[in-house]
Amino acid sequence: MASSFNASKKESILDLQRFLGKEICVKFTGGREVQGILKGYDQLVNITLDQTKEFIRDPIDPLIVTDETRFLGLVVCRGSSVMMVCPTEGFETIDNPY
Repeated sequence: MASSFNASKKESILDLQRFLGKEICVKFTGGREVQGILKGYDQLVNITLDQTKEFIRDPIDPLIVTDETRFLGLVVCRGSSVMMVCPTEGFETIDNPY
């Protein structure tokens, strides 16, 4: 017995299309944070960044981000470790709803 199957393309949980070619900030589980130009992504939020720099944390207190950075270049970020993605420019201020 044959069944009909509609294979639909899965959509990404995030709409990153509008940030292609623009600088974004990515935070990972574990606390690491990088900033770079978004070159590509997929529906699993695997992200490719170019001209990437990592923000170095204080070795004594990992909650403190220092002014020190490390240049990484081209980076592929695994979607399962991505915790937050945000643009570096274009934030909108909204009123507190509470």
